[in-house]
Amino acid sequence: MRTDAAYELLRQFTSPIVAVTSAWQGRTNGMILDSAVRASISPSVPRLSVYVHKWHFSHDLIWNSGKFCVHLLHRGQLELVHQLGFRSGADGDKLAGIPHRIGHIGLPVLEDRVAAFELAVINTMDTGYATLFLGHIEAVHPGKEAEILTPPWFRAHMPKAWEPEWLANYQRAQDAIEAHTQVEDRRWTGPRDS
Repeated sequence: MRTDAAYELLRQFTSPIVAVTSAWQGRTNGMILDSAVRASISPSVPRLSVYVHKWHFSHDLIWNSGKFCVHLLHRGQLELVHQLGFRSGADGDKLAGIPHRIGHIGLPVLEDRVAAFELAVINTMDTGYATLFLGHIEAVHPGKEAEILTPPWFRAHMPKAWEPEWLANYQRAQDAIEAHTQVEDRRWTGPRDS
C-alpha cells in the first residue's frame, strides 16, 4: 500500500464502513465501502451519497437501476465485511447465505444491521475512477443498537490471516485509481428499463 503524510491525514475523513446492496434485472449484489456521506442536514430532505469505483460489479447495478441500499454495520460484522468486500460479485452471488429480505423499493435489506436506508439515485458525478451517487432516502429500516464499524477499528481488529488479501485488494484499487484519473462528462439520465 502506497502512502504519504497527506494521504494518512486524508484517511481521517472516512465514513463508517457500510454494506451497499443493489439489484437490477434479477441480479443482486452486496459490497463494502467507506465512502458514504450524509448529504443533507434537513429531516425533510433525507439524502446520502456514496462513491462507488467503476470496476465494481455493484456500480453498473446502481447505475442501471437508479437505486441502492446503504447499511450501517456494527463491530460484530467482520465476517460480513470479508464476505462482501474481499471478492467480486461478478464471480457469484455474494448475498447467498446472508439473511436478507427485499425492501420497499426492491433492494436486498440485510437483517443484521444498525440501520439500512433504501435510496433512489437523484444525481451523479463522475470522478474518473468512480461515480458519486447522490440518493434520496425512500425507506429506513432501524436495526440493533451497537457500536458502528469504522475503518480504524476494522484495521485494528481484522484477523491477521486476512491481511495479505486485504493489502493485495488495496494495492489493485490504488493502481486502478491512478490509471483512471480523467474525469468524463458522463451524465446519468435515469434508470434503464429492467
